[in-house]
Amino acid sequence: MQHPAVRDRPLQDGTREDGRVMLRTPSAKVASVGVTRTALAIQDELGWLFREQPIEDYGIDAHAEVVDGERVRGRLLALQIKSGTSWFERPGPGGWWFRPDQAHVQYWMNHSLPVVVVLYHPETKHCYWQLVNRRTLVETSTGGWKLLVPESQVLDAHARAVLREAAEGDPYVLRIRELQLAKPWIELLASGTRLVIDIEEWVNKTSGRGSISLGIDHEDGKDPEPVASWGVFLGLASYADVVPRLFGWADVALHAETYEEADARGDDEMFDWADYVPPQEEEEEEEEREPHSLRPYANGAGEVDFWRLELTLNEVGRAFLVVDRFATDSGRQLTVVREP
Repeated sequence: MQHPAVRDRPLQDGTREDGRVMLRTPSAKVASVGVTRTALAIQDELGWLFREQPIEDYGIDAHAEVVDGERVRGRLLALQIKSGTSWFERPGPGGWWFRPDQAHVQYWMNHSLPVVVVLYHPETKHCYWQLVNRRTLVETSTGGWKLLVPESQVLDAHARAVLREAAEGDPYVLRIRELQLAKPWIELLASGTRLVIDIEEWVNKTSGRGSISLGIDHEDGKDPEPVASWGVFLGLASYADVVPRLFGWADVALHAETYEEADARGDDEMFDWADYVPPQEEEEEEEEREPHSLRPYANGAGEVDFWRLELTLNEVGRAFLVVDRFATDSGRQLTVVREP
């Protein structure tokens, strides 16, 4: 007899070895559409960045990052997205009541980012939103919680000002938030895992359009295992200057193997980057310009520069792990003390 894990394994044609067909449930389809619609609203209506939460996170589906003009602000919101007509079955004054469980409320209130609940209605094709905070949460007579999601709060351009204000914070708090969000990656580096950054920069776009992906280098000659990815619009800023600031908990350097192979190939798409200066700086009038130590390893058709950089945990990252471990242990001790 086959082991159940083998017997139920899906085959390439979408069936399982027991002959049953793998089907996509209606609820899964609606949930996927809800995330897509929310992403479109964030990107097209607000003009901000949207990225699904790449690492499994309890009660958070995605992050939205504020963009002012072409400047990425480093201000984030955490999104909990719910899709389907069932979430609109509890009418409230001017909207609908959303009833989260106690565990989710506690998690959201202690989250390092402001949390926004988004409800997607598949019939109206609209996303409705509400911030989660002490003002919007209402305790019920049974000791539970409910949150009014107003019908007037559609996730469109009208929501930009309020959500931007919610994402703002003290610079110190924002810095701590960034470290908390990066904690899984910091822990990977601390464990000896090699993390690399792959960048595709569209050099002929004044928006500074590009994509950044974080991956694990297993040192097996294969492409890195993807961990997270997101699109960026850096305007006229240099990737060589901005990327190290995005990963302030690590030192950033060239991925040695990639650049050695690029130099060895020496084909038409590989250049001598010894005097590399970002394209957006070429027209600047400067008496002296020093080449960046961080540079692309290849260019595609004169349109896209390709980078691969490696992260090494720095003092900031190591210190954060020590403080975080201390805070976590202290919290556990306080929890024990409170128990009867």
